Amino acid sequence: MYRVIAVANQKGGVGKTTTAVNLAAFLGRAGPVLLIDADPQANATSSLGYAPGEVATSIYDVLMGDAPLDRVIVETREPGVWLAPAARALAGAQVELVGAPYRDLRLRQALSSLPRAYDLTIIDCPPSLGLLTVNALAAADGVLVPVQCEYLALEGLGQLMEIVDAVRTSINPSLELLGVLMTMHDGRTNLSVQVIDEVRRHFPSETFSSVVPRSVRLSEAPSYGQSILAYDATSRGAMAYAGVAAEVIRRVYGP
Repeated sequence: MYRVIAVANQKGGVGKTTTAVNLAAFLGRAGPVLLIDADPQANATSSLGYAPGEVATSIYDVLMGDAPLDRVIVETREPGVWLAPAARALAGAQVELVGAPYRDLRLRQALSSLPRAYDLTIIDCPPSLGLLTVNALAAADGVLVPVQCEYLALEGLGQLMEIVDAVRTSINPSLELLGVLMTMHDGRTNLSVQVIDEVRRHFPSETFSSVVPRSVRLSEAPSYGQSILAYDATSRGAMAYAGVAAEVIRRVYGP
């Protein structure tokens, strides 16, 4: 059973944070969800109404061994969603951890000692394949990969799957591909349709049926510190993520 889901793609601008935040918001209505912002850009943190520069303690302190995970977690305005925020200092963690013991397992160790149980933990990974992403994959049961409907989408996906295989072999044998989510779909272009068809041909059972469209409302919601569910629950983006959440529930808990 999946208890920890890493939302990962080394390519930027694919809707990774949008997916992590909105998936947490929808799933939080069903039970308590912890969202860990492991991206130095701290977009998930700001998307949930917290200014990264004003965060007292963050996931950086956890990775560096200066604070337990339960001490950095804060409640959000999204029902059922708790956040382990990021801060700008997280950018230095990749360098500071290079010579540290158990550098790949810091996040997994922190989660294992967390006294409170959450139904699910979602980790928003940085757009890179460095130590922060490896820490997330080492801690995760499943990987959800948002893929933008654009040319060369499969190339980046292939690189990520190589890292997933390496982590599975060396650190985390239980790690699985939870699914591939197509994002930023523009139904007016043939390219979007062709990319979806190509990804589904390579990953027929892993690709989500739900497809996330390009949406102004999805882009606007983070500037208000809200999920799309809180910002505009009737929008196309909200309907898409409702479908994604339903599919995740089926994949996590079974039919």
